[in-house]
Amino acid sequence: MARIKEIYVSTDVEADGPIPGPYSMLSLGSAAFLADKTLVSTFEVNLETLPGAGQHPATMAWWKGHPEAWEACRKEPQPPGASMQRYAAWVHSLPGKPVFVGYPASFDFAFVHWYLVRFTGKNPFTHSALDIRTYAMALMRVDFRLATKRNMPARWFDRHPHTHRALDDAIEQGALFCNMLSERLTEPKPKR
Repeated sequence: MARIKEIYVSTDVEADGPIPGPYSMLSLGSAAFLADKTLVSTFEVNLETLPGAGQHPATMAWWKGHPEAWEACRKEPQPPGASMQRYAAWVHSLPGKPVFVGYPASFDFAFVHWYLVRFTGKNPFTHSALDIRTYAMALMRVDFRLATKRNMPARWFDRHPHTHRALDDAIEQGALFCNMLSERLTEPKPKR
């Protein structure tokens, strides 16, 4: 079976609520990695809030505990339409078939997918997202609820900061994923 060259687009978003539409994506950061952990390219943008959207009280209470991250995601916000057009062009420019990677993918992909479809008409990732925690569950051979960062092997983690700034966190989790992928690729293949 021929392999398609994939590029892993580790993505993190910051938002002011739990779902897109009623609430806004505030910041988007993506880091495109090759399987060997080569960081090919990055994308980062802070976004203006959606017209008429609100702020979820629980999310805003969380932000109050992270004032530096809040300040960072509110610097020079850009219009969502133009920003998502630039983001889609960036994804299309990557050398390989893009694979969206998130932690948790269910949250980050929901915002990215909604914004891409809303502002560009389509999503270059299609309807697929790879969830790092689910991948860890399979590698560790444990139940999903046990596949948390605190239970993952230390060898999977590089020394990257976790700042709640979208690009920093995208790079951190992308390196984590590549370390996991490398371990899986070096394991002996099961006999059929």
